[in-house]
Amino acid sequence: MKLAYLRNVTTLQLDADGCTGCQICTHVCPHRVFSMENRKARIVDRESCMECGACARNCPASAITVRSGVG
Repeated sequence: MKLAYLRNVTTLQLDADGCTGCQICTHVCPHRVFSMENRKARIVDRESCMECGACARNCPASAITVRSGVG
């Protein structure tokens, strides 16, 4: 059985202009929600976000926000 999250409710936000390209979000996200494109992070699968907050807590530029557990 595959787990599914509620659709269109995640609070995940990425400020692409604030991203420094450190790639930490791509390493700490357990569901591979992020990828890198042109030296900036981008969200590739928002619906897979389980709102654990690892990306936001580890982003040195504070370019990612998420309200853990909302969705």
